[in-house]
Amino acid sequence: MDTAGTETALKWTPLHAAHLRAGARMVPFGGWDMPVQYTGLRAEHTAVRERAGVFDVSHMGEFRVSGPGAEAFLQHVTTNDISKLRPGRAQYNWLPGETGGLIDDIYVYRVAPEEFLLVVNASNIAKDWAHLQRQLPAEGVTLQDESAQTALLAVQGPQAEALLQGVTDTDLSARKKNAYFQARVLGLPVWLARTGYTGEDGFEIFADAGDAEALWDGLLGLGIVAAGLGARDTLRLEAGFPLYGHEFSDDLHPLSSGYGWVVKDKLHLGHEHLRLPSAQKLIGLRLERVPVRGGYPVKLDGQVVGHVTSGSSSPTLGHPIAAALVEAHAAGAEHFTVEVRGKDHDATRMEMPFYKRA
Repeated sequence: MDTAGTETALKWTPLHAAHLRAGARMVPFGGWDMPVQYTGLRAEHTAVRERAGVFDVSHMGEFRVSGPGAEAFLQHVTTNDISKLRPGRAQYNWLPGETGGLIDDIYVYRVAPEEFLLVVNASNIAKDWAHLQRQLPAEGVTLQDESAQTALLAVQGPQAEALLQGVTDTDLSARKKNAYFQARVLGLPVWLARTGYTGEDGFEIFADAGDAEALWDGLLGLGIVAAGLGARDTLRLEAGFPLYGHEFSDDLHPLSSGYGWVVKDKLHLGHEHLRLPSAQKLIGLRLERVPVRGGYPVKLDGQVVGHVTSGSSSPTLGHPIAAALVEAHAAGAEHFTVEVRGKDHDATRMEMPFYKRA
């Protein structure tokens, strides 16, 4: 990992130079200098929906948790049931706060009976690390931050398996959703996970940071399209996936999101707060012409009942869509308005996910 060399420098992923060579438009994101697009958001979005794209997600954090007490520790600090996670499998999970809200939403990969890998959101790496350190028992658990030495690439799209199969030493068709396994890709040692954040099939590739450029260049050589954060955001919104800082935060009741299945019947940190009903609910909205952004007021019968958490024009559907957090009593209504620069625009409730692959 490198930086731009000033006090306020953004962090760089191992692929920063490759992005600049490709002419990517770079933007600050969670403290990182990241590519928002290469050839254009719509083209990159469509490539993932119809063929395959690759994202640099090396800004995400990776923590390794190991030792005889690792499972019990993770059972305490997460809401999903770690005991159900077998070696070679991955699981979506939450880090609940002690007094409500979420510290982060994460992915947990079980490497071995006493070894796990956590992938955390880039903007929350320092916060998550401090939180987990505070919860560590006196013995039996080792926590390591491997973020700096880890590159993470996400190959997503209906052709992802077929394109990767030719450069992988493992039968990918035998690996189901949430599988996590060692392999070689383009001759390089990696871990593969059949996971992703786009609503499409695909694989996330964990590699040594020093191998990142060779992997990236090799994947592009297969005809896989480089895709930036712009397409990643429109893809995940169409698929109804939440984004920390928008649909989740330290201050939002996480059960407003509709992801209650992540909270299992067990004692965990902050369990008493997660069992209180949420006063808000996340809903989907369709607009006809005007795209909306996070923070815009949502109204019912002229009264503000919530706000947009994420919004964009949907390249797949051909009209604007939004996720909105509204008061629970208003969540069943069909027709709302969203205020954009002082003017109200009609919005119709739409079930999420907005898009689901066949």
